[in-house]
Amino acid sequence: MAPGVARGPTPYWRLPLGGAALLLLLIPVAAAQEPPGAACSQNTNKTCEECLKNVSCLWCNTNKACLDYPVTNILPPASLCKLSSARWGVCWVNFEALIITMSVVGGALLLGIAICCCCCCRRKRSRKPDRSEEKAMREREERRIRQEERRAEMKTRHDEIRKKYGLFKEENPYARFENN
Repeated sequence: MAPGVARGPTPYWRLPLGGAALLLLLIPVAAAQEPPGAACSQNTNKTCEECLKNVSCLWCNTNKACLDYPVTNILPPASLCKLSSARWGVCWVNFEALIITMSVVGGALLLGIAICCCCCCRRKRSRKPDRSEEKAMREREERRIRQEERRAEMKTRHDEIRKKYGLFKEENPYARFENN
């Protein structure tokens, strides 16, 4: 980035772009699934791709075993397969990296939502004048009204003085010349 150039907020199109990329990664996995009745152990000592065609299977890279995913646990136990060598969904991402990535994405989403909520609340608060601003506006209006009243009083007093001494201004000073 060039020095002196201000960096603006992150564009809104990045979030849908990331979601679309993740969706594109998982579409081939979902499209190539085997029927749920196929046993995962049949694909042991074959390839990772063949094993992961069935979404309920877990590929262990260390011993080239295709195992049934332990649905009772969120994470597969270390006795079954180490997280760094376990593959699920796609072969090129290990389970450890998948967990870290999903955690970061989830955290970023939560942080983004929290920031949006804070910005919206601050914007709503700034639209409404606070108590001190309302008080200042009320006082300003009262002063304006008092000033207008004083002006009107002064005008009537001056008009009375002009009338008393015969200096009252006529509304149309040229009216007396029009009749001649």
